[in-house]
Amino acid sequence: MARKPARAFAHKPEKSTGIGSDRDETRRARAELEFDEPGILGALFGQFDANLVQIENRLGVYIGARGNRIQIEGGEDAVARARDVLKGLHQRLLAGLDVDAGAIEGLIAMSSEPTLEGIIGGSEGEPPIMIRTRRKTIVPRSATQIDYMRALASHDMIFALGPAGTGKTYLAVAQAVSQLITGSIQRLILSRPAVEAGERLGFLPGDMKEKVDPYLRPLYDALYDCLPAEQVERRIASGEIEIAPIAFMRGRTLADAFVILDEAQNTTPAQMKMFLTRFGQNSRMVICGDPRQVDIPGGDAHSGLADAVRRLEGVEGIATVHFTRADVVRHPIVGRIVEAYEGPDA
Repeated sequence: MARKPARAFAHKPEKSTGIGSDRDETRRARAELEFDEPGILGALFGQFDANLVQIENRLGVYIGARGNRIQIEGGEDAVARARDVLKGLHQRLLAGLDVDAGAIEGLIAMSSEPTLEGIIGGSEGEPPIMIRTRRKTIVPRSATQIDYMRALASHDMIFALGPAGTGKTYLAVAQAVSQLITGSIQRLILSRPAVEAGERLGFLPGDMKEKVDPYLRPLYDALYDCLPAEQVERRIASGEIEIAPIAFMRGRTLADAFVILDEAQNTTPAQMKMFLTRFGQNSRMVICGDPRQVDIPGGDAHSGLADAVRRLEGVEGIATVHFTRADVVRHPIVGRIVEAYEGPDA
């Protein structure tokens, strides 16, 4: 039996501090929703109504519940966004997807987009946008992720540019794992430059794998989030999954593979050319990086990522997706940190 919500209908307090309050505080509105599946109300509202409280705090509305009815009060735009977020959460639960704080933040971020309902439930008979892996089903959490996930499914080569926390590498790994599971590719190859290593690799303890693993850790983290640990280890041992620094790509042709280059802003133009020309038959290549975080000597002027994006703009079969700080889908404070570092005083 579903937990009965503790929050009863009531009038919203006079002062609101959410993101919708400053814009439309003078235009008050009220909306009601009624859900026909009482068995999922506990998951919809969250433990001690935590999900409702999160929406309230972020959008500056008041949400009251009685039975299977929800009432939303606040500024006109904020109420409309809160209603869409709750409908989106409800559809996620009906589809068997998890609801957590991250999912709620993603829906809140997309609630200003006119495509929210189509993303969650599909539009005009089309299936919703999602990536299925062994461990989870992933749906977009920002407007740009929608375009990115579509590009991952349709283009041979994608450049994903933007700050940390926008899902560039994670979604690429998830798409690659999904295709590896279905057999549409035979290998998954993950690579990134080990900028700080260079000639100093020889001074680090251990064999080559132990020397470069610290630089490739984010790729391992994404893999373990999409596949059970034993499958990751087995596929690495068999060669189905390969994780290596970019220097190991030289002289190879990567056919029947999904190839991901992370931290691509730290490649040189020569390295990038070498990497891109490894592209083989029935392959897909994703190049991820943040053009504002170049660690190689010379900065942007010597970054292979910026050079490649400039040279390949408009080339058929290649898509470029630009993320901004508005697309950060980690904890909300990450977005505020990115904004502070990229603001006018940066």
